[in-house]
Amino acid sequence: MDAVFLARMQFAANITFHILFPSISIALGWMLLFFRFKYLRATDPEQKLDWLRAYRHWTKVFALTFALGVVSGVTMSFQFGTNWPGYMERVGNIAGPLLGYEVLTAFFLEAGFLGVMLFGHRRVGEMVHLGATILVAFGTLMSAFWILALNSWMQTPAGYEIVGGQFHARSWLEIVFNPSFPYRLVHMVLASALTCAFLLIGISAWQLLKGVATTSASRVLRTGLILAALAAPAQMVAGDFHGLNTLKYQPQKIAAVEGIWETTRGAPLLLFAIPDDAAKTNRFELAVPKLASLILRHDPDGELKGLNEFPSAHPPVLPLFWSFRIMVGTGILMLLVSWIGLWRHWCDGWDVAKMPRPMLRIFAGMTFAGWVATIAGWYVTEIGRQPFIVSGLVRTADVASRVPSSSIAVTFSLYIALYLALLASYIGVLKYMAETADKKSYAGAPAGLPGEPQPYQRQGEFA
Repeated sequence: MDAVFLARMQFAANITFHILFPSISIALGWMLLFFRFKYLRATDPEQKLDWLRAYRHWTKVFALTFALGVVSGVTMSFQFGTNWPGYMERVGNIAGPLLGYEVLTAFFLEAGFLGVMLFGHRRVGEMVHLGATILVAFGTLMSAFWILALNSWMQTPAGYEIVGGQFHARSWLEIVFNPSFPYRLVHMVLASALTCAFLLIGISAWQLLKGVATTSASRVLRTGLILAALAAPAQMVAGDFHGLNTLKYQPQKIAAVEGIWETTRGAPLLLFAIPDDAAKTNRFELAVPKLASLILRHDPDGELKGLNEFPSAHPPVLPLFWSFRIMVGTGILMLLVSWIGLWRHWCDGWDVAKMPRPMLRIFAGMTFAGWVATIAGWYVTEIGRQPFIVSGLVRTADVASRVPSSSIAVTFSLYIALYLALLASYIGVLKYMAETADKKSYAGAPAGLPGEPQPYQRQGEFA
């Protein structure tokens, strides 16, 4: 098998595994900050304990997620040197500093203050502990900021000059705030919000189904439903703006997403099709007339360029076409479930005991729905840039290493096996933590809040 193709598959496996964890931690850091504020502001002792339980449980989830995100991220960066040495040779003057800024401004904040969040409560002052939570949440956002700045620059390069075949920064402001960066940042943050929201919803529902939930699970469930109900429509609006930006700067990507081969006025929206790259046509089409032009041009007779306008310079159509539809379909499902669930919960007077078990099963079944949508969206982004690694400037095949395909196949197989094992372990640990009732961790405290551990007391501290 072709070495370049195998190298791309290996990197795709790594980025697929890696993106699972930032898609949770970016928003979960801010949800922890929300739980922390609710704990500090609560006056009722039972409510105060509920928010403390929620904060402590989800801090452990954050720590586990952060650890796997760091490990997979380091492995991914190694592949720049092993499989793609030409990439850093050509664009290292731009990519290197951006990756370095991510480590300095984001990783250090998260790693440095996560320990305070985990073990510092009632060992440091309340404001110090709150400050640590703020810094960790801010660190997750800064991590997304710098990584998306680099990724967006690869999609819509700006602010550079080429000297001796190497890219050099002409304007760092233009590099960081390149044309697609604001749209990608908003899109990713909202994707993380949805992923985190359904994780909150799903795990809380699972605890209720298993009969191990404390009263904090009800508050977490409601919080997740509200977050999802707000983030889902916001993501659709952001996605529309992102699509218009992509149409302007990467029309070949939009043509592949929509399965448009010939430049067309009044292009239909294909609900179903099987694109055939070899024959340059679609099979088994199911289309809504003029809807693609209406969505993308805001004009039912608007013109959309076809793939044939970009010979040898457009991405593979089939994976892009279906990845986009999986992303959109999952997003619509998340919108419906969150709105229906929130409406039902409101009608029940916010009494989680009245929530029908079939609804709880749906919630539990959609625990990782955000992962599905996020992975599909990243495939649209990354596959849509092909055959270039820096859009329109550097082809992927030109920066690949000369490592034999057999060697790449071996490491690719090992990566897949390791990632599957780690993913199964991660989900297993989440399940174990969800089914281990938090109330046992707080039993027997002599004073203070009901069941709350005292300063410097080991009993009940993250048992």
